[in-house]
Order: sequence, then C-alpha cells, then structure tokens
Amino acid sequence: MNIQQLEYIIAVDNYRHFSKAAEASFVTQPTLSMMIQKLEDELGVKIFDRSQLPVQPTEIGTRVINQARLALAQVNQIKEIIQEEKGIVKGVFRLAIIPTISPYLLPKLMQVHRDNNYDIRIVISELTTGQILKGLANDSIDGAILATPLKEQGIIEHPIYYEQFLAYVSPREKALYAKTSLEESDLTTARLWLLDEVHCFRTQILHLCNLKKRRNNQSIFSYEAGSIDTLINIVDQNEGLTVIPEMALSNLSETQRKNVRPFRNNTPVREVSLITRKEFFRERLLNIIIDEIKTAVPRSLQDESMKKYVVPL
Repeated sequence: MNIQQLEYIIAVDNYRHFSKAAEASFVTQPTLSMMIQKLEDELGVKIFDRSQLPVQPTEIGTRVINQARLALAQVNQIKEIIQEEKGIVKGVFRLAIIPTISPYLLPKLMQVHRDNNYDIRIVISELTTGQILKGLANDSIDGAILATPLKEQGIIEHPIYYEQFLAYVSPREKALYAKTSLEESDLTTARLWLLDEVHCFRTQILHLCNLKKRRNNQSIFSYEAGSIDTLINIVDQNEGLTVIPEMALSNLSETQRKNVRPFRNNTPVREVSLITRKEFFRERLLNIIIDEIKTAVPRSLQDESMKKYVVPL
C-alpha cells in the first residue's frame, strides 16, 4: 500500500468513473486501474463495484476510502507544518458554508480575499450542516461557516459574529404589521413560512417560538421553502410572516425594509462560526481566513456579549 494508491481510490470515489479519475490524476486509465487492483489484492477486498455505472464503492470500500482521506490529510499536514514553521502561508482552503449564510456573506468575503491578494485559494461549496459534518469527517473540506454551537466532538468552533433574528411581516397581516416590534408568541398567530427541514435555521425558529410541540398545526406548516429569499418573496405576494437573519437586511429594497420588525424584550440571535477539525494545524492560514470573515461582517454584529441570547440548534 502506498500514498499513490490511496490518491487513486479517492479520485475514483470523487468522479465515480475510472477514465475521469485517471485524467484528473494525470495517468492512463490502465495504470490507475492496475494500481487499484493491486491494492484490492493486497487488502483482500473489493473497494469498487465495477458492475455499476457510475462506479460505486462497496460497503467496505467506503470505509477504506474514508480512512484513506484521513491518512492523506495527515500526510499533507506534515508539509503544512513545515510551511508554517518557515512562515509560508499558501495553498488551498476548502471552505463550506450553509445556504442561510452564503448569499449575505460570500460576496463581501470574496471581495476582501481578492483585495488581500494572499497566495491562498479558497474553494467554496454550499452545504447543509449535516453534509458539512460528514465532509469534515472524511476530509473533503477543511472548514465551514455555519450556525453554532454544535457541541460536536472532534470539532473546534471559532465564533465570528452574532446576528439578530427579525420578523418579516406581510402588510396584509394588519394587526401584526401595525406593531413596531413583535413578541415571540406573535409567530403563532399568523401563517408562518419556514425553510425545509434540512436547514438548521428552521430548527432555531422552532425553538424561538416553541413550535416543536405544535408540529401538527397545519396552518403554521403550510409550506416549506428552500431559501430565505424565497420566503421573503412568498410573504411579499401573500399573507403571513417569516423570520430572517439580520445580514439579510442588506439584500432588501427600501420598501421591503418597511416589513421588518424586531422582537421585543429578549433579543434572539444566532451565532455564526468558522469550524474546523481539531487536527487542523495550519494556524496562520486559519487566522487569515477568520480575519477576512470578520472584515466582511459589520462590526456591529461582532459583539460577544450577544452570545447569551443565542437560540439553540
């Protein structure tokens, strides 16, 4: 078993096609296939089911590939430790971000990173929290921006900012619209439009208005959308209300901003952090990414005293 063989099985898993994996690995398909076959012979198991198209890993193959990803990550960290010691900060940072944050943070973050002109390439993917945790576990991503606290073993959370939850109310909801601020209980008095169940933002809203015990109320759960922008458009065209994060204000028109209401008394917020595996050792690079995210976020959202108002996930 050697590093090259591990790289090849990861490539096939990524592309689910031997020819494409060979091309990406800059070798011929026969060479790649032969090296993988040798590894399978050595281990005494089949890593891939070649009878399926696209190629699929076997059950034991999936476990071998996941371990191969971790092993290669450890090997690469040796090089990164040397670079860090020499003060060299460069390379690739594979960054995931959840969909309820990316539209509001990414454009500014990309601008900040471009202006800084570091020798760092950020490869960005939009994933749900569940997909992110799997990606960190199998080393397909280096870090992620998402809502915390997760309280996951093996994960380090680096809190970046705290943003308020705000109600977005249709003018057709005359009683609610007339208020300058809302109580959390107001969320149960009208049709509440929510994100679908894969989003942790939805879970926080359920906690916020204590709806977990009222899931059978069909007037509340009449529709589940895939994005906050969709929810806003639904409220614009219909009755009801939804809940949006504070960063979404920057994408609203002047007319839409008139539909926004803060919550009275308690100030519900979500904590947004950059998370990494505990084994991530590129400290200088990580600090650069954190600083860039903070630069992309308004200073008013970086008040650590707001942590006490964080709504659970």
